[in-house]
Amino acid sequence: MIIRAEIPYLEDFMKTEINGFEMAYTDTGSGTPLVFIHGFPLNRQIWQPQMEAFKETHRVIAPDLRGHGDSQPIPGPYSVSLFARDVEALLDHLGIERKIVLCGLSMGGYICFEYFRKYPERLAGLVLTATWAEADTPEKRAGRDQSASNVLKNGVAPLAEGMLPLLLSPQTEQSNPAIVAEVAGILNGTSVEGTVGALQAMRDRPDSTPTLAEINLPVFVIHGADDRIIPFQEAEKMAAQIPQSKLVKIQNAGHLLNMEKPAEFNAAFKDFLETL
Repeated sequence: MIIRAEIPYLEDFMKTEINGFEMAYTDTGSGTPLVFIHGFPLNRQIWQPQMEAFKETHRVIAPDLRGHGDSQPIPGPYSVSLFARDVEALLDHLGIERKIVLCGLSMGGYICFEYFRKYPERLAGLVLTATWAEADTPEKRAGRDQSASNVLKNGVAPLAEGMLPLLLSPQTEQSNPAIVAEVAGILNGTSVEGTVGALQAMRDRPDSTPTLAEINLPVFVIHGADDRIIPFQEAEKMAAQIPQSKLVKIQNAGHLLNMEKPAEFNAAFKDFLETL
């Protein structure tokens, strides 16, 4: 069924039963499929600038992961493997047989690695946005558990308030209150189930560093110069280990670089697509 999004700047979206829950997704345009996977604790709305830019030349698909956005709030546990299977089930539901370009931001990048391990034959290229390959340290795992406990006790609002300043560059924070408000709304709209489940998935994700050398297809690594969650140096280190990689740094952009600097992001993305 087609549903009119309540927020006017979102595309119309659809819902379908996927792996035991109701998944919301946007599917627009035609051509080579571009599949965009959002990060934590976000939703497909972050990809609106890319949906608008590429729907005239590509088929653009952007799901809300289970428990996020307009997808059903379903209890965990979650895992990156489960997220990857959800994405694959959606593509099967849509009858997509062409190879896809898969783009993931942050946690979406962790899902990209897992999708490559499971379904490499499905991929024409990977776009790793504001992400890295390493697993959580014991300290970070403990921090995920503490965050999950806090969300179960106090809801998502305190987590959203703490994360918001980390997601955007200082320049964006000071000069673009509309994006600050938009991101705050996205964060606060994520369900408790989705937030806790995603924390579990990130906590338990495998180390993808050994996977980097095995990626035998074109990879675009794109990162904000002012990312306060994953430093740019981590993107450099990751790209150096991927045989067919291209690395681009977006100046004056933080963790949500595709929203903060959409023109620069889309131009670099377009250049990568033209090489495939």
